[in-house]
Amino acid sequence: MINQGMISLTLSAVLPQLRPPPCKENQVCQEANSGQLAILYISLLLTAIGSGGIRPCVVAFGADQFDERDPEQKTKTWNFFNWYYFSMGVSILVAVTVIVYIQDNIGWGWGLGIPAVAMLLSIIVFVFGYPLYRNLNPSGSPFTRLLQVIVAAFRKRNLKMVSNDTVLYENEELDAAISSTGILIHTKQLSFLDRAAIASEEDFETKTSSPNLWRLSTVHRVEELKSVIRMGPVWASGILLITAYAQQNTFSLQQARTMDRHLTNSFQIPPGSMSVFTIVTMLVTISVYDRILIKIARKYTGLDRGISFLHRMGIGFVISVLATFVAGFVEVKRKSVARAYGLTDNKDTVIPISVFWLVPQYALHGIAEAFMSIGHLEFFYDQAPESMRSTAAALFWTAISAGNYCSSLLVSLVHKYSAKVGGTDGESSNWLPDDNINKGKLEYFYWLITLLQVINLAYYVICAKFYTFKPIQVRLKDQETGEALQDQTKQGIELVRLY
Repeated sequence: MINQGMISLTLSAVLPQLRPPPCKENQVCQEANSGQLAILYISLLLTAIGSGGIRPCVVAFGADQFDERDPEQKTKTWNFFNWYYFSMGVSILVAVTVIVYIQDNIGWGWGLGIPAVAMLLSIIVFVFGYPLYRNLNPSGSPFTRLLQVIVAAFRKRNLKMVSNDTVLYENEELDAAISSTGILIHTKQLSFLDRAAIASEEDFETKTSSPNLWRLSTVHRVEELKSVIRMGPVWASGILLITAYAQQNTFSLQQARTMDRHLTNSFQIPPGSMSVFTIVTMLVTISVYDRILIKIARKYTGLDRGISFLHRMGIGFVISVLATFVAGFVEVKRKSVARAYGLTDNKDTVIPISVFWLVPQYALHGIAEAFMSIGHLEFFYDQAPESMRSTAAALFWTAISAGNYCSSLLVSLVHKYSAKVGGTDGESSNWLPDDNINKGKLEYFYWLITLLQVINLAYYVICAKFYTFKPIQVRLKDQETGEALQDQTKQGIELVRLY
């Protein structure tokens, strides 16, 4: 579907009947008609739907190629997340440099056509290579199973809780298709859901049949729902980081437009290309982390992955707080130079301050993303029920979407309420004026985001401290005897699987 959308976009840029005619000098540009707009919107819709299907599935599918029951392969799963995000960063870097250059200097037909051809080639390679992959067959809808647990628990809401957890219903044969790695072990949290696993005679239609899953669920299925619920607070903590990150494509861009962007007398950096500093820093951080930092941390922690994903996310949150805090002081410096040269009222005049003052905030956001975003992906993949890993990966992209929506909401609120406060020294009362950023108070906005991130960091620390890791009875491969079942306690699981 994504390739269909990209092909449609390419055709809309190449075929004259699918786009408005080129603008001529001293003439008003002709707007696109309804049919041309429809083609554009449908193309973007197909691309968006296709991306929504590919992104969460490709990361889970790639990680599934490593067998978690094999001790040698299990440690490579976490390297995969680093290099998956690295390859994605490289593709973004190529897109914002090479592809953008082609679009601006050669034409939009070539600029859109090259990615469409590349996507088509990737599909062909995937189809021919499919037999080589390790495939896990789907076993029904995981959402149906979650709903069955909720319904069963509600139906038995008046039952008295059992004092002995071992009498709760378990059926490994029934759960075999959704638990190839291992069976989830009962936990004490969210105990009201345990009622769904209290067996009674009426839960079975006959003595030999499987139970009515709308009345009785296994412990494994109850723990699947608990795992999803426990991930919610940690998922929510990632939204505000994306809210802060989104400002790079809005107000940081406006700052760059007002600053001296010359590298040489004849060449200056386009404002939109400043994101290159974020991407490059992110790529360097991922490389250093995977090749050097993990080995150093491993000596002190004894963990195969160096540090846990919860610690990795926490480091990303701290660096993101520093990024927006620094951005506020850079804006203070930029405006002070504008006042010194009497350029506060001249929105179209370049302020004599180098655009490289913005590099620290861009770079810090790149470092934060390398820690937090990859840690977030690892968290979702590891803590999600085995049958819901692609769905859990979709939560990562959902957090990104929610963060961008929150950014728009925050900007709207600041526009609305800051305009009610009187301005001083010739500055606008609106922190984020549309006409002249020099007369606003963008630094206040950055520091507001910093404050919100500090609160979010405290919230995350609480969530991480009280988070209950997914306990599982793992089936480990034994090269001599085939497969051996290894019983692990909850604490052992935290050390072996998570760290």
